[in-house]
Amino acid sequence: MKGILKIYHPDETLKYHIKSTYCKAVYSNSQHLLEVEVITDESLDHVDDDSLQYNFPQLSFEVVDFPVEDSEIEGKTFSINDSDEETYTEVDLFDDEEAYLYDNELSFEKNGDGILQLCWMGQIDDFYTGSDEPILFKLKCHFKQDDIIVEEE
Repeated sequence: MKGILKIYHPDETLKYHIKSTYCKAVYSNSQHLLEVEVITDESLDHVDDDSLQYNFPQLSFEVVDFPVEDSEIEGKTFSINDSDEETYTEVDLFDDEEAYLYDNELSFEKNGDGILQLCWMGQIDDFYTGSDEPILFKLKCHFKQDDIIVEEE
């Protein structure tokens, strides 16, 4: 597990385990752009049978082409608020439903092992019950490369 996403719905706190992470500040068209992708695991082993999470077992959060000063993101915090003209965040529910992210704050630090980690807080549309009130979420993950083990026969 690479981290955890908690969505603080009024009816219950939903916990998603993160299985995949990607982060890079890329240089394109004479500017640096931040790209982040966090995908949760679709496993429901840790979820109660009557949880709202059963309808949406997997989520993906992304930041796409967000302008940053340079390629160094460690120790920095970025506030991202999408508008009608500019959209930098996306959420995929792996379903026909749609949701949007608001008031995003992304903080990048290195942990005790020297591995870059992200704390992402914000709000998301209530796609669980359709309420008009956005729901607070907190996400914490790391970007350690997976060890790929190849077994020889």
